[in-house]
Parts: sequence; C-alpha cells; structure tokens
Amino acid sequence: MTQELLDATRPAGSSRVINFDSAEVVPGIVPETFFLVVRGEAPCLNMSVALTPLIYVKCPEYWGIEVVGSLPGGFCLTAIKPFLLTIPLSGITGSKGIEVIGASRQEKFEVGGGCS
Repeated sequence: MTQELLDATRPAGSSRVINFDSAEVVPGIVPETFFLVVRGEAPCLNMSVALTPLIYVKCPEYWGIEVVGSLPGGFCLTAIKPFLLTIPLSGITGSKGIEVIGASRQEKFEVGGGCS
C-alpha cells in the first residue's frame, strides 16, 4: 500500500490512543536488542490494548509507537483494567530512538541500532 492510499483511508472508529502511566526501554539477552515495556490502566474492562508502531516512508529521528485501546464489541464496560505490554524494538527504531505516544503525553527514549 502506498502512502497516498494509506492517507486516503479513514481511521478506525473502534480504536483510540489511550494514556499510559510509565514506559521504559530494557535490553534483551542478545547484545544490541531492546524491548519497550509500557504500563497503564485502560478505561474499559473489555478493552484490548496494544503498542502500535507508526508507518513511515523515510527513517524518522524517533519512531512513534502509539498506545492503542480497541473495543471489539463497540461498547465499554466501565471499569479500570491494568495493562503491561512489551514489544521488541528491532525494525521500529528511528535514527535516534523511539517515542511512546499516549492520549495526553509522549515520552522519547534514545535507543541505538535504529534506521539511518
């Protein structure tokens, strides 16, 4: 899919960028590998939460990774649901690092080994 075709599509209505409480980059057991660990609370008991890397045509300085909550059934069972998510950073690291993107804040991390 080209960037123009992607830009022409509308965003999903059942997903939202949600807040996170903390984020950290931790090294893997293999040298020069890193993982992103994000913690927080989803506003709905039935919400699926994922770390979703943004799509880029050229290498960014900081690769954006959104904290996304989805409601497959379309309705929210109002209750707080804690989440702990991990994603490997191989292939989704910018020239300087990554940026975790939540609903009300972003946090940048310097990570080596990214694209150039």
